[in-house]
Parts: sequence; structure tokens; C-alpha cells
Amino acid sequence: SFSLFQENALVRIRPEEIVKENFPIQTSETAFLFLQHFMKMLKVGGRAGIVIKNTFLSIDDNSLISLRKEILNEYNLHTILDLPQGTFQGAGVKTVVLFFEKGTSTKRIWYYQLNLDRKLGKKKPLTVEDLSEFTNLYKNKKETYNSWFVDVKDVDKKSFDLSVNNPNVVEHVDERKPDEILSEIESLEVNTNKILKQIRKIL
Repeated sequence: SFSLFQENALVRIRPEEIVKENFPIQTSETAFLFLQHFMKMLKVGGRAGIVIKNTFLSIDDNSLISLRKEILNEYNLHTILDLPQGTFQGAGVKTVVLFFEKGTSTKRIWYYQLNLDRKLGKKKPLTVEDLSEFTNLYKNKKETYNSWFVDVKDVDKKSFDLSVNNPNVVEHVDERKPDEILSEIESLEVNTNKILKQIRKIL
């Protein structure tokens, strides 16, 4: 058993190492089998940080619902770090990091959403500096614009949906009337036509 475990379930997958293992919760997704593998390997009091697809948090699948229920009931899932698209090249999806400890159930989860002012890629990878606010807040787990708490008692007991929903981000709703929107569209078309005429003169 491990007392401290850090792993990426996305990029270091060796199916041959786990194919013979008896998983109580069956799923066709290897990364989710590995999550069970890591959970099983921890000894009581052991801590883990696992990188996994963010879809794990919300997929409406009986096996994953059971897995989310288990991790909340038998582990202290105290932190979920939401990473930007492109953090792990080749993953194809957004990822999150699950931080949990074995031996006690989860009472509340501290979420941190990493928001950057640039798109990540091979030429612009994630840096240690990008994680500075997260690492500074992690110990005391304060609430900020990018971080918040969710009490487990408020989690839906049918779906155990743990999706990342930042309550500090308010979605803008366009409250204009249809005729006002149409008027703006017509105005934009007029301006576009004027610009096109200018371009034609230059050509």
C-alpha cells in the first residue's frame, strides 16, 4: 500500500498491469479502472493526487455513479483542481486533478478552477507560475473568484454529479427584445457593406 500517491491516469496507462485485477466496479474506460486501482493501493491515511478526464465527474453511467459514490463515502475527496483545455497534449479532453485521502468520508469539496489568459499548447505549456494561486490557497482552502466549496449533503444522491460549476461566474443573458436584436444586425450589415466597398476601392 502507498501512503502518498501521485499519478496521471491519462498518460501512464499499462493495461497489462491491471488486466488480472478484480475490479468491483466494471467499466470499459481504462482510466477509470486505473482510478480504482490507485484507490485500492492506498493504505488508510494515504493521500493521492490523480489526473483524470473531467467527464468522470458527471457521466450518467451506473458504474461511474457507483465509483463517485464510493470515493465520497470511503475517501475524503477534499479538492478538485479544474485544468484548462490543452494542459495535457493528446488527451483530447479537459482534465481535473482529484486530491483525496483514504479512511474518512467526504464532508465538503474545495474546487479550484484554473483560469489563464492564454490558450495552452506545445509552445505555451502550463507552468509552475500558472499554479501559484492554487498552491498558495491549497493549505487553507480559501474562497476566491476561482475557488469555492460544495457540501456533500448538497450533491445529488442519484447521479452523484460532481461537475465543475463556478458559482462566481455569472452567465450573461441578452435581455433585449427581438426587434432590438434585428435592428443591431441590420446596422452591422450596413457597416459591413461600407467596409467591403472601401476594400473594393483599394483593390
